[in-house]
Amino acid sequence: MTNQLSGASGQVRAIFDGVVSAGLRRGSVVGASDEEIDRFAAEQGVVRVPAAVREVLRIIGGQPGLWFAGTHFGVHAIDAGTKSAATATVDNVPHDIRDVPGMLVLSAHQGYAYQMIDGAVLDQDDPPVWDVSEGEEARQAWSSVSAWFAASAPNIPELYEMLQLKREIGRPVPSWAADIEDP
Repeated sequence: MTNQLSGASGQVRAIFDGVVSAGLRRGSVVGASDEEIDRFAAEQGVVRVPAAVREVLRIIGGQPGLWFAGTHFGVHAIDAGTKSAATATVDNVPHDIRDVPGMLVLSAHQGYAYQMIDGAVLDQDDPPVWDVSEGEEARQAWSSVSAWFAASAPNIPELYEMLQLKREIGRPVPSWAADIEDP
């Protein structure tokens, strides 16, 4: 696939294409429409969605497949309630987030850990991503959305190795096996 996008969107698309090249089945993820993305942002009281976030959601925001296994992510999983819980978590830990009410929550893990973008930098195309967990100081964990997306990518070669081992020892094939291509 030729990458026709540039800037932050192009970086996100290139990361996804790299994971597909490594063996992720393209059809194992479902993207979100711009209308769904706008509704996702509005639920959180956010007007602007950074270009890199919009591209991530266009690619995997409807159903992320292996990308965020075990974590709430996407336009159907993150809502006003998630934002409220994330805000309460931020309010109870040390942090340097400048605009908590305006932040955009990207993911939630078991109701105690969140990844988000400071509302003060939503005008950037590829802003930093914060990691916030109950009882721990909030930290800017990734320099950009594209870095966060790359770090969150499933390790397809490792999963394939695990799958091969399961087959060799006669273990049941896990359901996620349908999401990867045999090399």
